[in-house]
Amino acid sequence: MLIQEFKRHFFSELSNLYPETEIQSFFTILVEFKLHLSRIQLALEHNFELDNDDFDFLQNALLKLKNQIPIQYIVGETAFYGLLFKVDKNVLIPRPETEELVEWILQNHKNSNSLKILDVGTGSGCIAISLAKNLPNADVFALDISEEALNVAKNNAAMNQVKVDFILADILKTEKLATNFDIIVSNPPYVRELEKSQMQQNVLSNEPPIALFVKDENPLLFYDKIAELAKKHLTENGVLYFEINQYLGIETIESLKLKGFKNIELKKDIYGVDRMVKCLKF
Repeated sequence: MLIQEFKRHFFSELSNLYPETEIQSFFTILVEFKLHLSRIQLALEHNFELDNDDFDFLQNALLKLKNQIPIQYIVGETAFYGLLFKVDKNVLIPRPETEELVEWILQNHKNSNSLKILDVGTGSGCIAISLAKNLPNADVFALDISEEALNVAKNNAAMNQVKVDFILADILKTEKLATNFDIIVSNPPYVRELEKSQMQQNVLSNEPPIALFVKDENPLLFYDKIAELAKKHLTENGVLYFEINQYLGIETIESLKLKGFKNIELKKDIYGVDRMVKCLKF
């Protein structure tokens, strides 16, 4: 089958499920991943013929997309802050908003000679590894409750040629950290159960719930615990960074104020919603 014939079939099969722009993005990602053809090359090579292996891969990917499986899980990788990360069902797919959190940290600390950094709830390792790559003088640690997630993160660290010390632990059951840190950063679970109705089905059906959801009655559970540990284990003028629930910015700030943190900053993301918080240890 010619690639252009399959493309028409691909668009037809997905037209009732996704916008055309998203279908085009899917097709481009799959063709670049499997056939190593850019979008421009594909446009020029009208007579490119799929062999059996290529056809089977694309057809299987099409079936998975029809079942709402994220494209990142289908190809097993995604880009984040200019780096490539392997992803699977054990880790969240990194989001552009989290790239903004990384950028904020780098802007504030790019001239620091040495730093000790802890990333809590590292998942794929995207935050920790991006910081380690761009702050070569930093000692970076990354903690997660999931051994499967840490295995993904370790592979990503090796692939991106950075050193990160990984820690298997449940932060909610952690009473003290092994050392003190200049920066503690976390993108913890923050989606309330009541917000599930606002989420896309492919997220709900595929990404790990343990990394997404908190109970409605205690949505700041992880923030409170991490902040308590930060009070004990941040160095003097150490900095705590969070990615936050866009609907709970004020509540998050009030909680940090009550714990005695100072210079609290609330920052919006590219979509104009409250997404990040930075504060200093008192």
